[in-house]
Amino acid sequence: MRDYYGAYRDLRIDALEGQFLQGRLAGGLNACAECCDRWTANGRVALQWIGRNFDRQTLTYAQLQEQSARFANLLSKHQVKPGDVVAGLLPRIPELLTVMLGTWRAGAVYQPLFTAFGPKAIEQRVTAEGGSGAKLIVTDSANLPKLGEVPGCPPVLEVDRSRQEADLLASLLAREVATFAPVNRRGDDPFVLLYTSGTTGHPKGVLYPLKMLLPVAVYMRDGLDLQSSDCFWNVADPGWAYGMLYTGIGPLLLGHATTMYEGPFAVDATVRVIKELGVTNLAAAPTAYRMMMAAGPEAMSPIVAQLRVASSAGEPLNPEIARWAERVLKCPLKDHYGQSETGMLINNHHGLRHRVKEGSAGLPMPGFSVEVLDDDLKPVSPDTPGILAVNRSRSTLNTFAGYWRAQSPNLRGDWYLTGDTMMRDADGHFFFVGRSDDIITSAGYRIGPFDVESALIEHAAVAEVAVVGKPDPERTEIVKAFVVLRHGYAPSDTLTAELQQHVRTRLSAHAFPREIAFVPELPKTPSGKVQRFILRQRN
Repeated sequence: MRDYYGAYRDLRIDALEGQFLQGRLAGGLNACAECCDRWTANGRVALQWIGRNFDRQTLTYAQLQEQSARFANLLSKHQVKPGDVVAGLLPRIPELLTVMLGTWRAGAVYQPLFTAFGPKAIEQRVTAEGGSGAKLIVTDSANLPKLGEVPGCPPVLEVDRSRQEADLLASLLAREVATFAPVNRRGDDPFVLLYTSGTTGHPKGVLYPLKMLLPVAVYMRDGLDLQSSDCFWNVADPGWAYGMLYTGIGPLLLGHATTMYEGPFAVDATVRVIKELGVTNLAAAPTAYRMMMAAGPEAMSPIVAQLRVASSAGEPLNPEIARWAERVLKCPLKDHYGQSETGMLINNHHGLRHRVKEGSAGLPMPGFSVEVLDDDLKPVSPDTPGILAVNRSRSTLNTFAGYWRAQSPNLRGDWYLTGDTMMRDADGHFFFVGRSDDIITSAGYRIGPFDVESALIEHAAVAEVAVVGKPDPERTEIVKAFVVLRHGYAPSDTLTAELQQHVRTRLSAHAFPREIAFVPELPKTPSGKVQRFILRQRN
């Protein structure tokens, strides 16, 4: 394993291009050629697919090459040109890869849409008025009715695996020629348009240029340590950034098979997929690991010691969850941090040798220069909270240049301000404190909700927890915790006092939750992130 500090002493784009790409950013390349065409020899597998009823299908790169060419020809008949947007409102089915790769083959831009979106959310993202102005939407029969309620909806192609009508996608593709020369674009040209989850406000569109392929490849190799012998499964849905970049793009870019499970997340199904496919490299959100931990050791027994590595992204990983993985799953579970705007930024890298500190988000991904800044955009001293920022002029792999059709107030000179509060210690390790608007100010103390949540999740009664500040005339704010209990525990004044004392003992006296509300579930975005602003509204 390479040493983190020596691996990228002289990081150069041309060297990375030679390692990871067939084309060149300046001379022309095509995302479908990079993620499909060059891997077609020897029947190499591109997709392992498991249906919601556990039916199975395998697709090779050669099959995807043919299907993507047919789809690109179909796009030409719909007057889709290079640079146009094609949206996919599709579940995790094999056709998703056909649409994605075929869009790129034609030089167009693929826009993923999460299938839990309702008509209003879809309208915000695809219409010409404020959205992407997509020229076409591809969807399945289950999601098709939503589009009838979208004003100004683009033309629609339907996927239905149970029927063979002439106007369905499979029948249309069968009529098309199975060859289509990939349309080359340059590194700054977009190939994905993805909207943020709306955790902190109105969803904003982020364009990924083709040069985003390089940081994606670096993360797959060094962050996730994807090896040729691995069976890799990223549980995240491709309707969101982590799934789009590291399920739909990353494995294919390295010529590796990706895995898709069509069904919703459930602990028993997750364990079954891991066991039956022989998954050795797993990536998921903290919510998934928390639910696996809450299910108990017996539920995990079929997969003990099977996973080589596991990774967590989307929200901060509570230290207790990482300790549980080591103790129960017998595998290292490491926290990774990124954003829709940037991709992954800070990781406890599986593929690079460096010290891992409990509770830390890790070290900056090679190619990114990041700092913790004060309100005047000056770097703060170690162990001081501030805004995490990316220095765009010094980051070799940074690609974020602003939002699609929207102002970018978080771009300030050379800095991109993430909106997340972090601390960096003297050794360069970053620690997540909270979203800037989630920080609690109580009696002069600044309290990060993540620390309180991490203390509470250690208690045997707690399955999930979210912490917010509640306005208080005396203290400015008090800490309030919303707690989801594990099976077998019931709310009580005694349990409330026990949880409060647990935080006093484990964390600090000033940070304990003065109020605890027991709730059946936490409000979350469709991608699984806790919406703390909704909890603040309940105060």
